[in-house]
Amino acid sequence: MRIGLYPGTFDPVTLGHIDIIQRAMPLVDRLVIGVAINRDKGPLFNLEERVEMLEAECAEITARCGGEIVVHPFENLLIHCARDVNANVIIRGLRAVADFEYEFQMVGMNRALDASVETVFLMADARRQAIASKLVKEIARLDGEVSRFVTPAVQARLMAKLGKG
Repeated sequence: MRIGLYPGTFDPVTLGHIDIIQRAMPLVDRLVIGVAINRDKGPLFNLEERVEMLEAECAEITARCGGEIVVHPFENLLIHCARDVNANVIIRGLRAVADFEYEFQMVGMNRALDASVETVFLMADARRQAIASKLVKEIARLDGEVSRFVTPAVQARLMAKLGKG
């Protein structure tokens, strides 16, 4: 069985994330969405909220496309998470060259820790390349329009969280 792990903080999940999830689905039999518990980033949404949003969005994807998606929180090393979920491939989305430089370093470290886990990069769709959760939150905080970057359900939660809903 081909099991892929797509890790991130997903604070919040964006249309860019959803694009990568949908495009990763045909590559694996099971896709595990690894929700990182990254206290250093100081997420707007707590872990439970991020997991809930992802589960709701992934339920719609599996209803449309089939396949199996599992949302899995983790706080350990990415390579340890990959072992925990029996993933043989890590899926990473790339938006720009700057992303690649960072990801290239991470692949090297992960391969040094466990060469049996491969990493696959998926380029973000051209319409989604500029989307970053950090920027979506900033736009929303400053009363900008975020409907082009997140689903209506995520937008509603974001506005409510920021006291704007």
